[in-house]
Formats: sequence, C-alpha cells, structure tokens
Amino acid sequence: MPHSTTAPSRLLAYFFLALSMALVGSYVALSKPLVAALPIFLLAWMRFGIGGLAMLHWLKRPAGEPTMTPHTRALVFLESLLGNFLFSICMLFGVSMTSAVSAGVIMASIPAVVALMSWVFLREHIGLRTWLAVGCGAIGIGLLALSKQELPAQSLSGPEADLAYNKALLGNLLVFGAVLCEAAYAVIGKKLTGALSPKRITALINLWGFVLMTPLGLYAAWRFDFGGVATGSWVLLVFYALAASVWTVWLWMTGLKTVPAARAGVFTVMLPISAALVGVLVLGESLTGIQLVAFAVALLGVVLATLPSRSTGATTTATPAP
Repeated sequence: MPHSTTAPSRLLAYFFLALSMALVGSYVALSKPLVAALPIFLLAWMRFGIGGLAMLHWLKRPAGEPTMTPHTRALVFLESLLGNFLFSICMLFGVSMTSAVSAGVIMASIPAVVALMSWVFLREHIGLRTWLAVGCGAIGIGLLALSKQELPAQSLSGPEADLAYNKALLGNLLVFGAVLCEAAYAVIGKKLTGALSPKRITALINLWGFVLMTPLGLYAAWRFDFGGVATGSWVLLVFYALAASVWTVWLWMTGLKTVPAARAGVFTVMLPISAALVGVLVLGESLTGIQLVAFAVALLGVVLATLPSRSTGATTTATPAP
C-alpha cells in the first residue's frame, strides 16, 4: 500500500473518496457469492486474517503517539466488537438472505443513523435537515420491506411463500443491524482518533476482530472442504479482505487531506450506487419500480445528511468501517 506524505490535488482527492465508497459498496454486494462458497464464520475469520497480514506494519506505535490508557484500550475493543465482529456477522448473514440491491439501499441510511447516534450519545446538535435525512432513510427502508418483488421465487405460494418472505425480511433486518454497528463504529471512532492514528486504529481493531472470530472460524474450518472452493472465490476473498480492511480506509483518509469532511460525505452516495450496480450488472439482479423509489428516497437522505450547511459549512459524516 502506498504512503502519501503530501496532500493530493483536489480532483485526485475526489477520485480517492469516490473510489473508497465504491469499494465499500462493491464488497457489500460481492460478499453474496462468497457466503455461498464459504461458511460465514470462516469467511469473516479469513477476512480478518488476510487484512491483518497486510497491516502488520501499522500495529507499531508511531513516534510521538502516547501509550494507550485503559479507557482507550476498552474503546478499541468495543470498536472492534461492534464495527468488525458483529458488523461482519450481521452483514454476511444478511446478504445471504436478501439481495445485493436491497442491502445497498439499506446501507444508504448509514449517514442518517450516525447523525442520530451522535445526537443521542454525544449530545451533538442535529439540524432539521439531518432529521429529514433520518426520515428519508426510514421511509426508504420501509418501502423496501414492503416490496415482495425481492423474493427469490415469486411462484411460491402458501407456507413456502411465507417462509421465503420471512427470510428476506430477516435478511433486511440483519443488514440494518450492520448499519447500526457501522454507526456505532463511527461514533466511537470520534473518540479514538484523538488518541491514536487512523492506521493504528484500523490495524488494532482488525486484530481484535481476528481474535474474536478465531473460535468460530476454527470450528467452521474443522470439517470444511477447502479443495471444493473455486479459484475465483479465493481471488474474490482476497479482494474482499483487502478492500474491507485496508484500501477503503487509506483512500478515504488520503482524500480527507484535501477535501473538507462535510464535502467528502457527499461521496457516500457511491456506496449504495456501487452495491446496486454490482447487484444488477454482475450478480444478475433486477430493480423493480418500488425498489427504485426506495433507492431514490434513501439517496435523498444521504444527500441531506452530508451536504454542507450554507451557514456553518459543516455536517456530521461517517468514515467507512474496515
């Protein structure tokens, strides 16, 4: 991974920010075929392991950074428990039960949920526009839950149809649980960035994620037939691990060297757009009319939550989880 000592040009910074969010959306969508090839706990464990190997040099404490206090260590653990461990479980199980398009729409509510949690836990002032963004996210998710076109088999009837609908609904709820974990990650991260560098935070929480997932990962690997996994799935796993653990964070932080955080938040629209495009173009999914409406409403919420205010020039925004 390259290391930048100078801030990039504004256009290059915009490209970094857009690519960061596009990668987040793509690995959310592409994790769907991965959960079909690998047990979920094994997939998450290997993701943390691959990411950890790529970030070993980030674990060392930089010169001038103070030693971690017990409070900081506790926050690091909580950050990993919510932002890595529980997020991975909710997201991977969720996308295995619902569509990548639906997951992308639900993930579009992240900025609004972050704003809401910041108001509740950090007592930050939230303006009317942010509350409208929260409402847009809720409406978008509600419309999505009411869409029965999302079911994998529309020809089912009776108990089978109810079971399929309940499975899709549970998948949507799990993906929203991942949104809550991501928002908690962003709120806790606000405290951690005052004590640790972004690279070290990323490496430490990834290490804790690997530790937490190891018992479940070993259990899943005990009788798993690794020889039955196609080469393409292994390549996709490496991309997923590096994108989720390393690239997105580095691209986002590098872009922020030039672009103000409030303006950078606008680029979070690339997350659901990328997830939807991957779902449609790569995974062969389709967009129905009600899903398009839900998608548009959710994106409107993202814009309302991230565009800078004319009076203050700043809003609350989220950084992507590894």
